[in-house]
Amino acid sequence: MIGKLAWRNTWFKPLNTALSILLLMSSVAIITVLILLQKQFEEQFSSNADDIDLVLGAQGSPLQLVLSAVYQMDAPTGNIDYSEAKTWMQNPFVKSAIPLAYGDNYLGFKILGTTPAYLSKFGGTVEKGTMFSNTFEVVLGSEIAHKLNLKVGDTFFGAHGDAKEGEKHEESSYKVVGIASKTGKVVDNLILSNIQSVWAMHDVHEHEQGEEHHTEEMISEDGKEITAVLIKFRNKMGIVLWPRMIAQNTKMQAASPAIEINRLFTLFGIGLDALQYLAYGIMLISGISIFIALFNTLKERKYEFALLRIQGASRIQLLRVVVVESLILCVMGFIFGTILGRIALWFISKSSDQDFKIAFNPLEFVWQKEGILFLVTLSVGFLAALIPAVKAYRLNISKTLSHA
Repeated sequence: MIGKLAWRNTWFKPLNTALSILLLMSSVAIITVLILLQKQFEEQFSSNADDIDLVLGAQGSPLQLVLSAVYQMDAPTGNIDYSEAKTWMQNPFVKSAIPLAYGDNYLGFKILGTTPAYLSKFGGTVEKGTMFSNTFEVVLGSEIAHKLNLKVGDTFFGAHGDAKEGEKHEESSYKVVGIASKTGKVVDNLILSNIQSVWAMHDVHEHEQGEEHHTEEMISEDGKEITAVLIKFRNKMGIVLWPRMIAQNTKMQAASPAIEINRLFTLFGIGLDALQYLAYGIMLISGISIFIALFNTLKERKYEFALLRIQGASRIQLLRVVVVESLILCVMGFIFGTILGRIALWFISKSSDQDFKIAFNPLEFVWQKEGILFLVTLSVGFLAALIPAVKAYRLNISKTLSHA
């Protein structure tokens, strides 16, 4: 009986109810997006940097070097001499070193020259076909194969640089020899080849048109450049010693993904905190809106409550009706806000996937944080209903009906 009465009373003034739900829905939607964005953003950044102690690259911004080499999200700081880098890669301190060379793209997807160890580092395998072994053979990330509908045996021409509209290299085509398994990491949106492919594509004087396949041994490493090296050490001393040693003895730099990403998370967190404060401010306003709506309607419905008391309703039941009305508004605002937040994240994901090749899952639930958000939402409703509910509880039947 109380539930039905509370539901009917909730829509006593539909515009007030709609405004209260809209304000709550907006705040819940913003906070939901922030919760999901923060969790998935940090997870993706952390998982992609696993087993990378340092990134060796050209001097410049260390954050830019890490973003370009580890996450493929920025332009590289420049190129480094392969022979010099190789000396450091073969250092006894080093457990593994994966060289990277950037050059072309295909329809906006980066073609990365590297070694088979790069795919293994992300836990990927060649699901269809084989690993690249010759120049201009490529293995596609799973997302690229799906988005571009490419299969083993297909060929395509790369475009120079990062721009989708860059000048095409029509003198040599790339051949798809393999498609990688889905990893949920950055490699899913990359086209992998050997480093010799990057060198050969830009070595127009040494390779004639139509010469599409060269073995690795035919391309000299003398004077060649690469973009970066992903380094894993045998012990943590290398992480401490190498940045200064590299800076003092070479024209390169060694950047720590852990340090740079922590710095990025700090900056990212400041923005998220500001938005979160805004969202809780909107929630507070919605609580005030619910309070005003309940307080005003209580004046108009006091005769109705007095009649309910005469018909046998207790003071506690009247109190519960007012509280339940408020909680109904909060539950509706939370449900619609959660849905709206996930729709918003879907649009954000489409945009970030197109621009940065980072996608977010709007269907994921962060039960702990979203559970706390639900309790906070209910608390706002309960506090907003407290004064009107107490007034309903203290209603003087005889005095109210005498003024009717």
